[in-house]
Amino acid sequence: MIGRLSGRIVEDGEGGVLVVDVNGVGYEVIAPLGTRGRLTPDPLGTVTLFIHTHVREEALQLFGFGSTDEREAFRVLIGISNVGPKMAIGVLSAVSVNELAQAVGRGEVGKLTTIPGVGKKTAERLVLELKGKLAVTGGGRPLEAPIPVGGKAETVVSALTRMGFRPNEAERVVATLAQGPAFADAPLGDLVRDALGMLSR
Repeated sequence: MIGRLSGRIVEDGEGGVLVVDVNGVGYEVIAPLGTRGRLTPDPLGTVTLFIHTHVREEALQLFGFGSTDEREAFRVLIGISNVGPKMAIGVLSAVSVNELAQAVGRGEVGKLTTIPGVGKKTAERLVLELKGKLAVTGGGRPLEAPIPVGGKAETVVSALTRMGFRPNEAERVVATLAQGPAFADAPLGDLVRDALGMLSR
């Protein structure tokens, strides 16, 4: 089984599919959205992904993560009834491990249903079966419901997600910026810079 890959990301396809070149061999890895932006390459452009090898009768798939905590959360998720790898990747694309752990710890079923593909019954099952299995590390922000945005705000959110920030983080910060009187007239570059400043706090 493959547990870790170190190489250069040579392709970044749709749905979080990355191709990692390891000594001339390209490994196709499925990762949470934004993973590439959160990785720190060395001077040669090499990054390390922690891998879960998923074996099925008809296929062998590699799922890659930026940390061992994220990989462990994925493994816990797919151990839950009716939660497959696709849904687990979707959950970790929408929220960080800290945010998921906080929502589970507080029993916030309603907030978990804001994750695409997670209905009420699945959210209730996540709260029940993940309780005590995910540790909160660092300061992690609490999970908040996605905030609908449009126009200029949507453009800024899109720019932030391409940089590796999760959609709910980007939407929350942009929604805060949008409350300011200068938002409508501010250049996009300034808004992205201000949003980055808020996200780094």
